[in-house]
Amino acid sequence: MEKFNQKQLLNFYEKMFLIRKFEEKAGQLYGSGEIGGFCHLYIGQEAVVIGILSSVNSEDTVVTSYRDHGHILARGVDPKLVMSELTGRANGISKGKGGSMHMFSKKNRFYGGHGIVGAQVPIGIGLAFAHNYRKEKKISRIYLGDGAMNNGQVFESFNLASLWNLPALFIIENNHYGMGTATKRSAAGGDLFERAKIFGIEGEKIDGMNFFTVSEAAIKARDYIIKENKPYVIEMDTYRFRGHSMSDPALYRSKEEVLEKKEIDPVLTMRQALIKDYKITETEIKDIETGVKKNIKETEQFALTSPLPELKELYTDIYL
Repeated sequence: MEKFNQKQLLNFYEKMFLIRKFEEKAGQLYGSGEIGGFCHLYIGQEAVVIGILSSVNSEDTVVTSYRDHGHILARGVDPKLVMSELTGRANGISKGKGGSMHMFSKKNRFYGGHGIVGAQVPIGIGLAFAHNYRKEKKISRIYLGDGAMNNGQVFESFNLASLWNLPALFIIENNHYGMGTATKRSAAGGDLFERAKIFGIEGEKIDGMNFFTVSEAAIKARDYIIKENKPYVIEMDTYRFRGHSMSDPALYRSKEEVLEKKEIDPVLTMRQALIKDYKITETEIKDIETGVKKNIKETEQFALTSPLPELKELYTDIYL
């Protein structure tokens, strides 16, 4: 397993804590009417995206679904620009036009943020094809949910990735519910990653609530893709602590189930591991947390005082 020093581990924890606090603030702003439209929070799944990040080259590409706030923050985009997008401001990362589900940053090699279930998967295959065609030592990391695993374009993408030996890592964020439908009621067969085996794609299912487990699997997958010149799939057993979106009270889950999952909260377990196993002090961690909270306050103020798009922007960035 790749070894990280204390500085690197604190950086990963800071990013996880940033995502958590950003999403909590987004939930508050949605409740007060500052954010409109759909809003899907990433609370509970932070270990997935930051664990994967520990294996990512800065030039690698990433594409994901509509639960994308945590993903774009992980790629290093300024949270002020992300919150400005959520509040529909002109200086948002998508000029205030994309909102929660459609964030992009070509500079940060982040290609969305897609509102249609599973639509990002063939786009990710296109990115992998481009890497292969240009003979680049880069990987396209394609995130998808358990709900998307019942969609045809996913299997078409598996086929092309295997057929053309594309450098693609499929990351299934299995949070056990596609909107309000439990995976066990919508997906026949065994584990979801096994569906890629028929196409000759290797993979595994892991604990997606633990940063260290995810990081180890991500590095293993990265090395496999580069060495074997083949795609790979990881199924993350994870969980979202909030509803599918802000309009979802999540009454289809018991309180006991949610409380049980919160006992393995990825942010808290990461914090505990840093203190117990990596000799990082409580003071060092609190300093990180204080800095993040200050950042979130500044982010909120920046977003709410930024200008709205001009009316003429209705006619820009469109295809006729």
